[in-house]
Amino acid sequence: MSVRIGFLGGLGEIGRNCAAIEIDGKIALLDCGIMFPEDDMLGVDLVLPDFSSVLDRPDDISCVVLTHGHEDHVGSLAYFLREANVPVYGSELCVTLARNRVEEIGVEPDMRAIETNVWVEEGPFRFTFVRVAHSVPHATGVVFDTPEGMVVHSGDYKLDPTPIDGQPTDLATFAGFGRQGVRLLLADSTNAERPGFVESEASVGHAIRELVQGAEGRVILACFASHIHRVQQAVDAVVAEGRKFAFLGRSMVRNSEIARNLGILRYPEEELLDIGALAELEPEQTAVICTGSQGEPFAALSLMASGQHRNIKLDPRDTVVISATPIPGNEIKVSRVINNLVGTGADVYHGRNTHVHVSGHAAQDEIKTFVNVVKPQAFVPVHGERRHLHANAKLAREVGVSEVEVCVDGDVVVLDNGEMRVERSAIPAGYVYLDGIDISDVEDVLRDRRHLADDGVLIVTLGVDIGTGELVIGPDVDSHGVRDDADSIHKFVAEAVVSAIGNLEWPADLDTVRRRVRNTASRSVKKQLNSRPVVIPVIIEV
Repeated sequence: MSVRIGFLGGLGEIGRNCAAIEIDGKIALLDCGIMFPEDDMLGVDLVLPDFSSVLDRPDDISCVVLTHGHEDHVGSLAYFLREANVPVYGSELCVTLARNRVEEIGVEPDMRAIETNVWVEEGPFRFTFVRVAHSVPHATGVVFDTPEGMVVHSGDYKLDPTPIDGQPTDLATFAGFGRQGVRLLLADSTNAERPGFVESEASVGHAIRELVQGAEGRVILACFASHIHRVQQAVDAVVAEGRKFAFLGRSMVRNSEIARNLGILRYPEEELLDIGALAELEPEQTAVICTGSQGEPFAALSLMASGQHRNIKLDPRDTVVISATPIPGNEIKVSRVINNLVGTGADVYHGRNTHVHVSGHAAQDEIKTFVNVVKPQAFVPVHGERRHLHANAKLAREVGVSEVEVCVDGDVVVLDNGEMRVERSAIPAGYVYLDGIDISDVEDVLRDRRHLADDGVLIVTLGVDIGTGELVIGPDVDSHGVRDDADSIHKFVAEAVVSAIGNLEWPADLDTVRRRVRNTASRSVKKQLNSRPVVIPVIIEV
């Protein structure tokens, strides 16, 4: 019985992590993530995997299996479950974080929290979760026991020797599977270009504590809301220095409450205040732990940086710590926020000028160690841009893995009778965009938006007697984004349109008039400015 693993996202990009494992005609979705839009995806809110190859077979979908609670692994779950509400398995924190996002869009999910090292059976699938250290608690790898042997997905991991929660990557269990025989390893590639080992998460806590100790006024610390280990270290630092603190930002408030209820995040209850009560204290007695580390325009830190936050106005005595590095694609937004923060006079610390962030992903020596422990017969790198995937494949070959394949979104790995092959571009895996509340393939819309952004829009309005061609109104010309001193262009276009209308044979139909006006206006602007704005002809039949 063959095993098929199709990649719907996450191979060739950072985000959209999603794969479909098929056994005996049934499908299990492995992770269900989002990608944040790139700069040229104008107006797009999120980018989702293309689920069409799975949703075309709704009766064959058995379950969803989640490795951990980061948005790039669970962020599109709500949109998938809206179409196919199947059981969802994951660690307790993972499914709790995911449940809130799913319920927000009106879906009642079947979430099933599973302990590590417990075998689960769902249809033809038999799998177990194995603990890994990452930048969110309760992160796991997943082992599938398939007819073709063990298939191991590493999840996002690092080999942190001193994790904040005392839960390192469970190499002993992975080694046990390695001794039994692992047919295929799918492994995180994010830091495959980075030599050595990634520093321990605990090292960040020392740096944060020093910054809090040296702060004259209020402390503002921004990080990912799901990075509970980092939040814990921030809380520990400000409480140790006798400061009261508040959580700020919707996801930060929600996630910290979830983590505290699960016993993962710990602090004295009396030290946490709401933002209004915190504002009544002297600045040097306070700290704020907030969202906005990725430059999100409406996140708490961005609003502070632009002077638009209703509760917090930054001043030169404040200390701001951005405890994260930009996700690829967010660099410009983060840089803008940092510049705006510096402009307030506050002291600003971030990953490029202070040790306030470490990665949650394994570097080269950790990857080699992990592969040597798992001892796979075959290896496929996942989670990363193409350069990361190829770097990870090289590491696997260096430690002696004989079968190594680099895949991209849309490829399907087939395990069949002891052989492995890759079917290239076998399933659709293009970008699906969340634009407002709509989900669709909006490539044509994006193309128009880019056109508008590059060349602007020109509107030509005229009233014409369709029988005689007499111009009764206009032509009136207006433009947006064409150029600042537009009057001369408007005059030139209007004269050209009058001439073009005069050369038509009358009577004429409205479509002919619209085409003539559009083409004439477009050529006129091209001649004057060497650009092609979007031309909108408004023809009034008189």
